[in-house]
Amino acid sequence: MIEMREAPASLPRGRRIYAIGDVHGAFDKMKALHRAIADDLRARPGPSALLLHLGDYVDKGTDSRRVLEDLVAHDPVPGLETMFLCGNHEETMLAALQGDGGAAADWLWGGGRATLEAWGIDPDSAREEWPQHFDPAILRFLRRLHLYHQEGGYLFVHAGIRPGIPLEEQSREDLLRIRHDFLGSPRDHGFVVVHGHTAGFNPVVRDNRICVDTAAWSGGPLTCGVFEGDRLGFLQAA
Repeated sequence: MIEMREAPASLPRGRRIYAIGDVHGAFDKMKALHRAIADDLRARPGPSALLLHLGDYVDKGTDSRRVLEDLVAHDPVPGLETMFLCGNHEETMLAALQGDGGAAADWLWGGGRATLEAWGIDPDSAREEWPQHFDPAILRFLRRLHLYHQEGGYLFVHAGIRPGIPLEEQSREDLLRIRHDFLGSPRDHGFVVVHGHTAGFNPVVRDNRICVDTAAWSGGPLTCGVFEGDRLGFLQAA
């Protein structure tokens, strides 16, 4: 049974959200975590639940292709509503495949070589040839990713927010990439931000933010935050 604790925010009564951090090609851990969520739902059935992936499905790890193809072809947990958020790695990948030379260089530097190799593409091949290797369904999935999800006392987003800026005025760049100005801020944002993007080997719980990126691609577990009422717990796949 999952161990639940007092949370810094709450969801409406009867609502549960499972929020998974950065996968980065860790296919086996992702599948194991999806199974753990399904088991938790069977053990603790509830009236309303949502599965949220917080972005960064690709790069760094070796199985980005299997991750994306699985998410496109199957419901992660059958019968469970699912929402997929965009991470900075998906943003950079799409820009690179659309011909942005700067983004292509950033993608290769930031872990994209592993993604290209997962599709059997030589990372040093002509960049204009890369897109033809990707199934259109994969590209549609990436283009349709959501930027954030707000519910109850939480904002779910890939990287974080710019402190002191209203949500509707936040830049896409900050939502996908911000680190220091957000991570070090003690400010009450008006909601608790649930995010990934900044890896550690354990989840981080603060009064104003919760981080569930636990470096799955480099030996850490893949982590899912479980939010229900005024309680919080974690599921992990090592």
